[in-house]
Amino acid sequence: MSSYETLTLEHAGAVTHVWLNRPERRNALNALALEEIAAAFDELQRRFETPVVILGGRGPSFCAGADRKDPPAARMARGSGAGARERRFAAQLGRRAVEAIERLEAITIARVQGHAVGGGLVLALACDLRLAASTALFQIPEVDLGIPLAWGAAPRLAAAVGEARAKELILLCDRIDAVTGERYGLVNRVVPEAELDTLVNEWATRLAAKPPWAVHMTKSQFRARARTATLGDTTETDGDLLAAAVSEDPSRFAFPRKS
Repeated sequence: MSSYETLTLEHAGAVTHVWLNRPERRNALNALALEEIAAAFDELQRRFETPVVILGGRGPSFCAGADRKDPPAARMARGSGAGARERRFAAQLGRRAVEAIERLEAITIARVQGHAVGGGLVLALACDLRLAASTALFQIPEVDLGIPLAWGAAPRLAAAVGEARAKELILLCDRIDAVTGERYGLVNRVVPEAELDTLVNEWATRLAAKPPWAVHMTKSQFRARARTATLGDTTETDGDLLAAAVSEDPSRFAFPRKS
């Protein structure tokens, strides 16, 4: 498989780990990271011997959102001289990454510890299952930053936690802990951080041993439901709204660093 600058892929029998590998930046997302996530999951689509893929983050955090030093929005602004097509391409990078995760035929598990903020939380939402350490913190700060929540995240969040909770999380921008996330339905299970890998590996092993056709058809049924629930959503156009929001001031797309 290809090598990546911002990711590390580890293959262990029937399970592949995809690690966001920018721990010095809390695995924050820049344009290259989003492009590589999309490319890696598209490539995994052809790794037929891998029925389970685990998405995790190296270091203390899963993903702290957009990179403050090199935000994806900076590419949108740089595209202003070249015209709207380049800005639109840059604005859709996150959507492409999320959709590549969702398209994967393998079952996907998000392994979440530390921060799962903004786009990082959206990456976790794209996975089939989410297992979290008790240290995990979740937040969607976009509205406070004056930008819309993009990447088709709103309907995905509503599907996970219900429309009322989704509106609360998106509009109030409150940070919630892992226990609250489990109560809301945002994550499947919460364990102490020292036990997270044990739980993730146990679930991955159990899933990999399931009859593959039954697993595939079950995932296909959930996909069909998700497509029905989101018909008419703004997934294709919310990148344009994001580009418009940050074109004058790309720094607004840089998530504030919090302890």
